[in-house]
Amino acid sequence: MSKEIVRLPGLVDAHVHLREPGATQKEDFETGTQASIAGGYTTVLDMPNNPEPTVSQEALQRKIMLAGNRIYCDVGFHFGGTRDSTQHVEEVRNEVFGLKVYMNHTTGPLLVEDPAELQIVFSRWPRGKVIMVHAEGETLRTAIDLAIDNHQRLHVCHVSQKREIEMVRKAKEARLPITCEVSAHHLFLTESDVFSLGSFGIMRPPLATEADQKALWDNLDAVDIIASDHAPHSIEEKGSGKPPFGVPGLETTFPLLLTAVAEGRLSIERLIELTSTMPRKIFGILKEVDTYTEVDLKESYIIDSSKLKTKAGWTPFEGVRVTGRVVKTVLRGDVVFDREEVKEPPRGRVIYPRQ
Repeated sequence: MSKEIVRLPGLVDAHVHLREPGATQKEDFETGTQASIAGGYTTVLDMPNNPEPTVSQEALQRKIMLAGNRIYCDVGFHFGGTRDSTQHVEEVRNEVFGLKVYMNHTTGPLLVEDPAELQIVFSRWPRGKVIMVHAEGETLRTAIDLAIDNHQRLHVCHVSQKREIEMVRKAKEARLPITCEVSAHHLFLTESDVFSLGSFGIMRPPLATEADQKALWDNLDAVDIIASDHAPHSIEEKGSGKPPFGVPGLETTFPLLLTAVAEGRLSIERLIELTSTMPRKIFGILKEVDTYTEVDLKESYIIDSSKLKTKAGWTPFEGVRVTGRVVKTVLRGDVVFDREEVKEPPRGRVIYPRQ
C-alpha cells in the first residue's frame, strides 16, 4: 500500500460538546479528548449548553476543575449567553473564548428568543470578543442586525442552508466583522440520508437539501472554519421515542475532509486554513510549539464505529470509505496518539485566550 505522510499544524475544533458536567453518560472530558486526538485535534473549545450550563464564574470554574489532569488535548471554554449570565462578563472575559447565544431551539437550557433579552446580551459583551450564534434561517438576519447595532464581532455556527451562506457572504462583502463555520455532516450528508439513518440523523440545524449542500461547497471561500459540532448522545438515547439532537464528529470530520482533498474538491493549503490557522486567529488561540498532526493522504479505510474513542460509540458515517488517515498526534513534543493507540498519561491543558 502506497503512503504519503504529511505533517500538518495541530488541528483546532472550535465547536465541541464534551458533556461534562451533567451528561457524562454521553461523553466526558477523558473520552471526548481521546476522541479529539484520535481525530487529529490538539485543541478543542467546549460549548456551554450542559444540563448544568456554563453561565456563571462558579460553573466555569467547576468545568476547569473537572478537566484537571484528565484531558488528552488542550481544552478551552465558551460561555453561555443569557440576560442573567452576562452580568458575569467582567469575571469571565479573560477566561473564555466566546459567548454562545442560542437563538433557535436545540439541546440544552440556553434558548434566548425575546428581542429585548437578545439586545441585553449583545450589548453587554465586551467589544472585540466573539459572539457565536446558533441562528437558523431568517433568525440569522436578526443576529447580524444585533451585531451591527452593538458593534460586535459575530461568528455564525454550523451554517447549513443556501440562504444562510448567502447572508454571510453579503455581510462579508459589506465588510462587517462576521465569520462562519460549517460542519462536516452538512457538507457530506443531506436530508435524504435521514431515511437510512433514522433518529441517528436528527440534529440541529437539521440536514438540508442537496441544493443547500451544493451552496456550501460552492461558497466554501466564504467559510472561515470547519468545526465538528461534536454532539454525542448514547445509542439508547438516540434510539428512544424522543431522540435528542446531535451527532458525534470529532473522529470523522478530518478523514472526510482529507477525502475531499483526495477527490480534488479541496486543497491541502485551504484545509489547513479551515482547521488550524483561522480558528486560532478568530478565537485568539496561541499556537503551541512542536504540536502537529501527521496524516497519511493515501491510506483508504472504512469508518468503523467499534474503533471510535468517543463514549457515544456510533457515527452517521458508519461504513463510509474515506481516503486519508490520522496516524499521529503530537502535543508539545509528546506523541499523544499513534495509529489507534491513545498514549498515557493525559497531557492536555486548560487554555485561555491570548490577551
